[in-house]
Amino acid sequence: MTLAASGFLSIAINILLVILVAVSLLLCLVVLMQRPKQEGLGAAFGGGMTDQAFGARTTDVLQKGTVWLGTVFFVVALTLSVLVTAQNSGQNIEEEVKEVAEETPAKESATEEAAPEATVAEETPSIEKKVAE
Repeated sequence: MTLAASGFLSIAINILLVILVAVSLLLCLVVLMQRPKQEGLGAAFGGGMTDQAFGARTTDVLQKGTVWLGTVFFVVALTLSVLVTAQNSGQNIEEEVKEVAEETPAKESATEEAAPEATVAEETPSIEKKVAE
């Protein structure tokens, strides 16, 4: 992976992380604003205030908001996990390329050492001929 692509992934991951935190906070707020059947914690946030803001259909608006925010949360979390995995695998590939580049001189010297073996192999038939005589 190139350096520019790695920088793009880093920026995209940071932006998605901020969006994920903001959506998480909004989701918590919307869930807490909903009225339960017994007027629990939803009344603490001013149940009348949400009625005034959204009208008589407050529960419908808050439920739809919960569904939308929950969907956005899961999509952003999935995208974030894919990008982080891609970034980590890209770093692993770069490390492997560096390791292979470092090992290449060692392989070249091994090839040079193999050359004398080839001359020994070429001499072997002549030895076999002498033994056969």
